[in-house]
Amino acid sequence: MVRTLCWRFLAILFVVIGMVGVVVPGLPTVPFLLVAAWAGSHGWPALEQWLLEHPRYGEPLLQWRQNRAISRRAKCAASTMMLISIMIISFSGAHTAVKIAVPLMLCVTLLWLWNRPEPPRAVPEHHKA
Repeated sequence: MVRTLCWRFLAILFVVIGMVGVVVPGLPTVPFLLVAAWAGSHGWPALEQWLLEHPRYGEPLLQWRQNRAISRRAKCAASTMMLISIMIISFSGAHTAVKIAVPLMLCVTLLWLWNRPEPPRAVPEHHKA
């Protein structure tokens, strides 16, 4: 019972953080919902199912689970936010080590991100044989 409650707490925590990402520009939503669905699979299958069937976020969650794929739109949005972050840090009064380390980490993240496959394109019904 305690284990189930811990998994549920973790799932709710990441759903809440993901929902904050809906309203706060620059904070991603889907990565937090991925963690929430994973935690839900361990202790709250109904929440996991709800997330996977969500009309807006279900498809990216399923694409990640099935293909480890990230849409081009999501890649572009993440890249834009990372580049804006790099510019802000560059012009801030942050310590030189931060001005070097953060952009380096974000560049590594960008390389990883753009090396992920994109989801397969759906074939329109009129093109199927």
